[in-house]
Amino acid sequence: MFNKITAHVQERKEELEVLWKNQLAQDSKERVIEVMPEHVFEATSSEFFEIILLNIQEKDQEYQQKLQIFSDKIVRLGWPIALVVQGLREFVHVIHEDLIEQGTITKESEGEYLEHLDKWMTPMANEIIHTYASTWEKTVSLQKMALQELSAPLIPVVDQISVMPLVGTIDTERARLVMENLLEGVVNHRAEVVLIDITGVPVVDTMVAHHIIQAAEAVRLVGAKCMLVGIRPEIAQTIVNLGIDLERFITTSTMKKGMELALEMTGRKIVELEG
Repeated sequence: MFNKITAHVQERKEELEVLWKNQLAQDSKERVIEVMPEHVFEATSSEFFEIILLNIQEKDQEYQQKLQIFSDKIVRLGWPIALVVQGLREFVHVIHEDLIEQGTITKESEGEYLEHLDKWMTPMANEIIHTYASTWEKTVSLQKMALQELSAPLIPVVDQISVMPLVGTIDTERARLVMENLLEGVVNHRAEVVLIDITGVPVVDTMVAHHIIQAAEAVRLVGAKCMLVGIRPEIAQTIVNLGIDLERFITTSTMKKGMELALEMTGRKIVELEG
């Protein structure tokens, strides 16, 4: 029975591929094709079909290599896992229908063949889904690491002065990164003044203020001064209402004022050159 199916698929490969891709395109039109160029979808679908055929032909090494490459590609392209599963289901459906239409199997035996097709496709489906999921998890993990590195950068702007711009919500994990990057950056860049810019922080509550105060204290302990800049009027009002004590820290409303003050603290100032 298996040999009969594989022989049929090999003989009708081109026709089956067209039927399968048309059905897959119809199923996924709203989800994928609208955000993916048609030629990219066409080429990726052909690659998907070829991988399934490699499994039929029992070319295990080539199949595994191409499966990993394909998984990387569709994760980058944004193919949802539901589309991958649907593609495998449509493959079974298309072969089953074609076996009947071409007279390869009879109506009486179609149930047996369909059951055999499902049993044959299930291990491959599990393997493809597992590879896809592993690739997705790896990609998400790498993206998370990249975002963490960007979430609290310490940037040396001039000699002895560094800036840490903060954007978005500050939670416990991010506060830990702020602390680590501040201390490591102050030492590496030999910074004497560090400006923490909270212009992009939407809410400053007691917890956020506590994390910032801890970070500023840590900077002071390693021999540098910490300045809090970007304090908007609504943030200032919140800090006062919450009773948060920032008297030990230098604060300014804008980065410009903070840089001017930081330059003065390091024995420099901005001067205008006569033209």
